[in-house]
Amino acid sequence: MGEHRYLPMTEQDKKEMLEAIGVNTIDELFSDIPEKVRFKGEYKIKKAKSEPELLRELTRLAAKNADMKQYVSFLGAGVYDHYIPTIVDHVISRSEFYTAYTPYQPEISQGELQAIFQFQTMICELTGMAVANSSMYDGGTALAEAAMLSAAQTRRKKILVSKTVHPESREVLKTYAMGQNIEIVEIPYKNGVTDVDSLVDELSQDVAGLIVQYPNFFGQIEPLKEIERLIHEQKGLMIVSSNPLSLGILTPPGDLGADIVVGDAQVFGIPASFGGPHCGYFAVTEKLMRKVPGRLVGQTVDENGKRGFVLTLQAREQHIRRDKATSNICSNQALNALAASVAMTALGKKGVRQMAIQNMQKTHYAMKLFKEKGFDIPFTGHHFNEFVIRLNTSIQGLNKKLLNKGIIGGYDLGRDYPELEGHILICVTELRTKDEINALVQEMGENDE
Repeated sequence: MGEHRYLPMTEQDKKEMLEAIGVNTIDELFSDIPEKVRFKGEYKIKKAKSEPELLRELTRLAAKNADMKQYVSFLGAGVYDHYIPTIVDHVISRSEFYTAYTPYQPEISQGELQAIFQFQTMICELTGMAVANSSMYDGGTALAEAAMLSAAQTRRKKILVSKTVHPESREVLKTYAMGQNIEIVEIPYKNGVTDVDSLVDELSQDVAGLIVQYPNFFGQIEPLKEIERLIHEQKGLMIVSSNPLSLGILTPPGDLGADIVVGDAQVFGIPASFGGPHCGYFAVTEKLMRKVPGRLVGQTVDENGKRGFVLTLQAREQHIRRDKATSNICSNQALNALAASVAMTALGKKGVRQMAIQNMQKTHYAMKLFKEKGFDIPFTGHHFNEFVIRLNTSIQGLNKKLLNKGIIGGYDLGRDYPELEGHILICVTELRTKDEINALVQEMGENDE
């Protein structure tokens, strides 16, 4: 085993390289840098270890993490613990997918292009939209790109966003908007959903688009039909950020008049992975097809009439004049989009629907138990797989106690919503068993007494 397994350079290699460039020592390479500014000491870093020692240390450090294999998780807030069919890992580990980069040469990228095409098709079916792109970096950047598209399309400079949209996505949106000089106005919520009266007050002919989340950050179902009428009366665009698994049971946003639907496909076949990498999706009406950021894969035929796939309608700034480009996104999440496609295919239409129903049913079972225990659930209305509980205790302290019992607790809403100090967001997915839900309610009940 060499000194550095991944940098197999011998002393002889060094000697030959130095000779080739005409110097005797490595120090001579830095002769242009004055002696007095050169760092002479030892860096305060650990000495290099052999590979077996390093693996042992990293394994020990990794074992300190609380993962969802050993712990029961009730934490959602944008990243979810769902069933991942075993076949997902088998397919995405194939070398032709695992190492594939950009499919610029369609003649040697047909497998990759077909997989992306299938992803686009399934996203369109779930969202009820006409066109979807080959994926975005994640749900947050997809949402911000949608806002920028609405501003460019309408030539207006104001975006309305509901405060029930994921707080991190709203931060990403503000970052994007700053560079484009676009004004972001946040609409407050009432009973856990967008406050329609406040929305009406902010609507005007200056508004490019309105962003709502469905189900929203609190797990509640927004009144999309009413919101759609209001924004379209002002000729603005309706942007819906949606959990695609929930669309197995909810009416697709496309059927309710959405112009752009975005979200994260992490719920299909992509592990939590400490928050990423994940896979954003981006779907639009046919009218907006040429304004879509990133890549689109299209189906065509070759000169012999045989079906084939190509990159089409590329609106990236590398391909067209910069001022005409829709976005400077340079890539996509092809491997994660493939994982999502394999998961959706393995589950099938009925499976996705069944999985969504289980999320809803188990959430309602948990809510019922909490109510019976005397907990206050402040937001009424329909939920998907998350709901809010008001507690009389420190959420941080509660979550520490739960962790000691092998449970990853919910999300502390006071972090993002000062008015919801002492409120926790609980997530229940299809993986949670009746016993696990009972144990959570029992532990939280003892803590709250």
